[in-house]
Amino acid sequence: MWVRFYTFMGLLQERCAKYTLPQEFMAQGIYPYFREIEGKQGTEVIMEGRRVLMFGSNAYTGLTGDQRVIDAGCAAMQKYGSGCAGSRFLNGTLDIHVQLEKELAEFVGKDEALCFATGFTVNSGVISQLVDRNDYVICDDRDHASIVDGRRLSFATQLKYKHNDMEDLEKMIQKCEPDRVKLIVVDGVFSMEGDLCKLPEIVELKKKYKNVAIMVDEAHGIGVFGKQGRGVCNHFGLTDEVDLIMGTFSKSLASIGGFIAADSSVINWLRHTARTYIFSASCTPAATAAAREALHIIQNEPERLEALWSVTNYALKRFREEGFEIGDTESPIIPLYVRDTDKTFMAVAKAFNEGVFINPVIPPACAPQDTLVRYALMANHTREQVDESVIKLKKVFKELGIL
Repeated sequence: MWVRFYTFMGLLQERCAKYTLPQEFMAQGIYPYFREIEGKQGTEVIMEGRRVLMFGSNAYTGLTGDQRVIDAGCAAMQKYGSGCAGSRFLNGTLDIHVQLEKELAEFVGKDEALCFATGFTVNSGVISQLVDRNDYVICDDRDHASIVDGRRLSFATQLKYKHNDMEDLEKMIQKCEPDRVKLIVVDGVFSMEGDLCKLPEIVELKKKYKNVAIMVDEAHGIGVFGKQGRGVCNHFGLTDEVDLIMGTFSKSLASIGGFIAADSSVINWLRHTARTYIFSASCTPAATAAAREALHIIQNEPERLEALWSVTNYALKRFREEGFEIGDTESPIIPLYVRDTDKTFMAVAKAFNEGVFINPVIPPACAPQDTLVRYALMANHTREQVDESVIKLKKVFKELGIL
């Protein structure tokens, strides 16, 4: 028995040791991951002891360093302690969890909401619990990894359609049994390319076919689109036509966690059956209070959303003027296409040396021919910061023969 155990561990370690790709990029000096930030995350950060422009964050509302959000988190920790020491199902439900859920449901226009410890566990837990082995889950082929894992965990038949291709989506629906659930799960804003889902067309297909339900991931839509930042569903005026709305706290809400909102019957089912909800520890008091305060600020400061779109439109204009390929983005996420993995890493490394932080996007986050660097904006970025970054990125892209 012991001999077999050690043999297994040896094989496992041998297999893992064959993975040397990170070391190869480290040897070239272009490894882009796990860089340390030495303070609060804002439009500028300190990394390796120097100022760097931050264009690699998801903090669209610019609230991660807001003192009101920080104070709300600190006050909650003083009142409730550092954690809940259990799941919501048992001993981990606080009154502020319930308050936040009520406010989120009202904000996105649904009956009720459930808060999860992370956004990833919302998708992985909800999708797998909504459909059974006789049903279907249908996803855009550029949906987030958490959606992919959620459908993989289900027993349903899994179908994918080409990105934003409504003809292909309809073909997938036509493959399904009419009397079974067909759950379409889609990102509201696609996190790498910055384009929007074709929600009006998806809703039309829902109306055309029987037993179709829609779940929209609003991770990158809340705080960005719609009235008061209520998301893409609100932006299109289709909240009532969407069955489930998912969101995260780790972007515009300046915290960590996630939620699902739907009608009361769906939430009741998920509250008692979603495994990532009932078998995970509760969202911490500090994270819950911080998200709630950020939600209040977003609703009470419309100028924040206006500033985000003003600087976004300016950045889009500047990148187009300078000849960057930015695809079909309609959001504060601006993809700068490179279309070569090595050059993508080189561009990120050179940009960092110039004082601009951006993120590489390579397979499996995109197709090999679609590698890019991801440039994202916050409400408190200035035009001067955008101009500085565009000038430096143009220099880098020209040096690499991309522009």
